[in-house]
Amino acid sequence: MHYAEIKKVDVANGTGVRVSLFVSGCTHHCPGCFNEETWDFSYGKPFTPVVEEELLTALDHPYIAGLTLLGGEPMEPEHQRALLPFLQKVRERFPEKDIWCYSGYTLDELLGESRAHCEATRPMLELMDVLVDGEFVQAQKDITLKFKGSANQRIILLGPTLETEKIVLSPLNEK
Repeated sequence: MHYAEIKKVDVANGTGVRVSLFVSGCTHHCPGCFNEETWDFSYGKPFTPVVEEELLTALDHPYIAGLTLLGGEPMEPEHQRALLPFLQKVRERFPEKDIWCYSGYTLDELLGESRAHCEATRPMLELMDVLVDGEFVQAQKDITLKFKGSANQRIILLGPTLETEKIVLSPLNEK
């Protein structure tokens, strides 16, 4: 897996001050995407153990609320397989920090029979706290929305959603 960027102090992609990892590679190719260069799976730098340690070190501050995965598409199957062991380390080392993920796939697609679903999907989702799901839709773009780019996207609380098997939306979905 490659990554495009790491932001060690990010306040735009989740609640609080966050560390954000922008993975490279996306098959959605949403018109109006703000990050087209990350569609290329080879863009950026390799995601290595040294990079993992850099991210873990960046998370190791009391003012950091958590980690955000975005891109590109963190939930492409090859990315899930690369990110799952890393998220396990994050959760083990920082159980108090939350993990957000932005995906163009809907939760139904991730859990169902789709090209995004693989053996790593459910374990990865169980390590996350929040999923912002759904492709960016240019016609539904709304800059007044919190933590999402278009009105079709949902901010899902994964713990209660996976437990009850019913979508539990975050209050952040409201304007």
